[in-house]
Amino acid sequence: MTDKTIHVTVWNEFLHEKKDSSVAEIYPEGIHEAIAKYLNERSGIETRTATLEEPEHGLTDDVLNSTDVLIWWGHMAHDRVRDDIVEKIHHRITCDGMGLIVLHSAHHSKIFKRLMGTSCSLRWREDGQRERLWVVSPWHPIAEDIGDYFEIEQTEMYGEFFDIPKPDEIVFISWFKGGEVFRSGCCFYRGRGKIFYFRPGHETYPIYHNRMVLRVIENAVRWAAPVERPRTLTIPRAIHARPLEDLK
Repeated sequence: MTDKTIHVTVWNEFLHEKKDSSVAEIYPEGIHEAIAKYLNERSGIETRTATLEEPEHGLTDDVLNSTDVLIWWGHMAHDRVRDDIVEKIHHRITCDGMGLIVLHSAHHSKIFKRLMGTSCSLRWREDGQRERLWVVSPWHPIAEDIGDYFEIEQTEMYGEFFDIPKPDEIVFISWFKGGEVFRSGCCFYRGRGKIFYFRPGHETYPIYHNRMVLRVIENAVRWAAPVERPRTLTIPRAIHARPLEDLK
């Protein structure tokens, strides 16, 4: 592989920004563009965007096949995402090694629930209070340059129990002013693909303008990018195997 650039697609419903003026004021070009703008300023990352109401949700075969990491934000229209597109994404992750970063309310997206195999439900409260995200895996690449913790002054509360399989790694745990805690940075491995769920991101707060949040997303992109396979490594398939030793 000669091109070391990580090719990222940021997907967003892009509905709240069109329907709610208060959201549009925070994200005039959409949540997806706020994230993409930051990533495009980082070395070694090339980012484009896709949205729900584009043909094929902006996720054509050409787009998916040239995406190393897909970032997903959804909230009010999970049911409008086509099942055949979800299956294509699932195949790209598990069989081809495309990374997936699932943000905030996308815990209820079709693709995340498909990968997790659970309801992915949780407790929530929209109260605009403070969140403190503690780093519980300081050696993890996603925690690079984050410190012991960081805070978001106003956010929506997500609380346990979060109905997901046991994460392969937990990078962040959140504490909220109301007393709740939450596994807010969870890593999963599915087939060849790496998945990171990251909790912050309610649309009515400027969370995707927060440099620490954006840095975590950048770190996650670099972690989730596919690893080059040796040329001799083939995709596993069912074969009739000859014995290496004489069975007689």
